[in-house]
Amino acid sequence: MTLPRGPDHYCLKQGAHMLDRNGPLKGLRVVEMVGLGPAPFACMMLADMGAQVVRIARPGQKPLFGMAQKHNLYDRSRQTVTLDLRAPDDHASACALIERAEVLIEGFRPGVMERLDLGPDAMQLRNPALVYGRMTGWGQDGPLADRAGHDLTYMAISGALWSIGPEGLPPPPPQNIIADLAGGGLMLLSGVLAAVLHARSTGRGQVVDACMSDGAALMMVLQYGLKAAGLWDDTKRGGNVLNGGAAYYRCYETQDGGYVALGPIEPQFFAILLEHLGCAGNPLFADQYAPDAQGPMQAELARIFLTKPRDAWRDILERVDACCAPVLSMNAAPNHPHNVARATFVDTDGILQPGPAPRFSATPADPPTHGDAGQTSVNVVLAHWS
Repeated sequence: MTLPRGPDHYCLKQGAHMLDRNGPLKGLRVVEMVGLGPAPFACMMLADMGAQVVRIARPGQKPLFGMAQKHNLYDRSRQTVTLDLRAPDDHASACALIERAEVLIEGFRPGVMERLDLGPDAMQLRNPALVYGRMTGWGQDGPLADRAGHDLTYMAISGALWSIGPEGLPPPPPQNIIADLAGGGLMLLSGVLAAVLHARSTGRGQVVDACMSDGAALMMVLQYGLKAAGLWDDTKRGGNVLNGGAAYYRCYETQDGGYVALGPIEPQFFAILLEHLGCAGNPLFADQYAPDAQGPMQAELARIFLTKPRDAWRDILERVDACCAPVLSMNAAPNHPHNVARATFVDTDGILQPGPAPRFSATPADPPTHGDAGQTSVNVVLAHWS
């Protein structure tokens, strides 16, 4: 493809600079079909770790909820080209990008990419080593494959949603974290990176079929093991050790209307908690795990935590191994001393957001750029990828 002498010529240096990011995946070339939720989250992490991720957007495509593109933080740290994939020239441009990439990621319903003549069979003919990452709610096959849904519905059929919340009330929506991001985006990310290792050693690409209903089920593997061992009662919502049934693993209200999260599952940590609550030797807490003791212990702990404000309990319990932490809002979390010391949150052009994770000692990541800083052209990308 010939580079024109127009504006692209003058933005080649800037475009190449924006594509080059530091991190352990530096040099990995990824094409992302712009979508929502878990696929952009996986691509965000790839870009955070140094991959060169180029987003293909449809003309006029806008972020969800009508927010400004710079606030669409899933789209950070990568560049965008806008293509009408039904127009022959733009379709050819998309194919040219995919031919030069190691990874393609898409999050459409099954069959959409095939109808655009961009499916895995067509693209792997052009690029046999291509890793083709597919992110859906229900998977590429099965009776629900063509149905619409969101995090809550994908999580619902996994057994995970049923287990959350107190008995007698509907399960609460746990934001979009369990199926969308953990069961979706992170599963796609790990599958794609495994397939890249295989492709680099064999020269053969493959399709990675990641779906949120599968991933949400996998997040429940511990609970299914506990159930098989007779240690988890699936008929009782909010009545098991990890979902509110244990007095030592739940949240408690404090005097000022705040909350603390308590989790000393191990006996040695529970003993430290009791010591600093002034309850050492109290026979009420003699058998930490006894099922019939959980109600009375919970009532007593609730009474105790209501005697002091949240931050007073933080001062008492954070300095020892009591497994207790304040429950912080999004406004408060960036100011917690631990998060400040770790630089867990970063400021990008006035937008405070979580920084890249995990950390790498030899190949640290660059700070993120915001989501509207990367509009570019196909020619700029192809020149850099040539």
